[in-house]
Amino acid sequence: MFSGRTDKRCFLVCLAASQLLFILLLYRRGASSMFQGIFGAYSVWDYSKTQDVYTNLSLFIPNPEAVRTQYCPVRSPILVGPLTITLNKPPSLKKIQMKNRYVTSGGSFSPRHCFGRYRTAVIIPHRNRESHLRSLLYYLHPFLQRQQLHYTIFVVHQAGNATFNRAKLLNIGVTEALRYDSWDCFILHDVDLIPENDYNLYICDEHYPKHLSSAMDKFQYSLPYWTYFGGVSALTPDQFMKINGFPNTYWGWGGEDDDIAMRIRLSGMKITRTPLSLGRYKMIPHDRDSGNEENSHRHNLLSKTRKTWREDGMNSIDFRLLSREKAELYTNLTVDIGETPVMPTEESKWGFF
Repeated sequence: MFSGRTDKRCFLVCLAASQLLFILLLYRRGASSMFQGIFGAYSVWDYSKTQDVYTNLSLFIPNPEAVRTQYCPVRSPILVGPLTITLNKPPSLKKIQMKNRYVTSGGSFSPRHCFGRYRTAVIIPHRNRESHLRSLLYYLHPFLQRQQLHYTIFVVHQAGNATFNRAKLLNIGVTEALRYDSWDCFILHDVDLIPENDYNLYICDEHYPKHLSSAMDKFQYSLPYWTYFGGVSALTPDQFMKINGFPNTYWGWGGEDDDIAMRIRLSGMKITRTPLSLGRYKMIPHDRDSGNEENSHRHNLLSKTRKTWREDGMNSIDFRLLSREKAELYTNLTVDIGETPVMPTEESKWGFF
């Protein structure tokens, strides 16, 4: 009898330990990576063997006078997988234009031999990152062309000297992109992240918001924490409006990504995530920008998200469009988003979900 009780206790201890280990692995690596390893649902990519993103790209773009008679395949036949990313010296805009001669004014592209199945707007918040923007455009344009998307790249430039407000600029980008055209998907894209695999499709999940940059090199290609939603994400117009867009009240670095993750859950949705083996990104090395200092109020703001998310977002955005310019490689939106507000000094405990 004693032996039976001991065996039962050992079994319960082992069961609890295995459950704890599984939870820790999920937290560290992400559920998508775990299930990938268990069920083999996704390809295993060899990132020691990479291809130039421009390899043979021109061969797949026939005579522009050719008549398109059918839709492009659901999965593009011209994807190459892992890409060679070199960040030593940013290319010139002239070089990027020469290598992307089918991109039209405003940074738009449509496949010339078939009708693109997906209409994607890429929105990039920006200020004083010209070299980063050139590097991103050099890789992003051919990356999107290989996926046979109909797309336009919008760069939302914050004018003035107020503290940088990434989330508000993304709200503005969505607002202006909707005035430009109708879209199937918004890609909200940090300027310093370069995708490493063109099978990481820049299209939306039809049911839930999708986190694309699940494995950045700065985090050793792992998910920093379970609810992380920073870097590059994809939302349909309906999903974006359902969460009332992004918060306008996060001035400076940090906090808005966690607020967005909370909005997704509070609106009855969940985050879908690109598998870690596919959602790999290189971050362009840089120091923290002047005017984008760490937001010391972010924890206090996050503690109030449950109460504020329905009032702070697309329905409360306030800005002034200073100019809209169709550059060769992107549509530039220069905006005045006002001055940095004076925040209250009281501390509040950070409540999460």
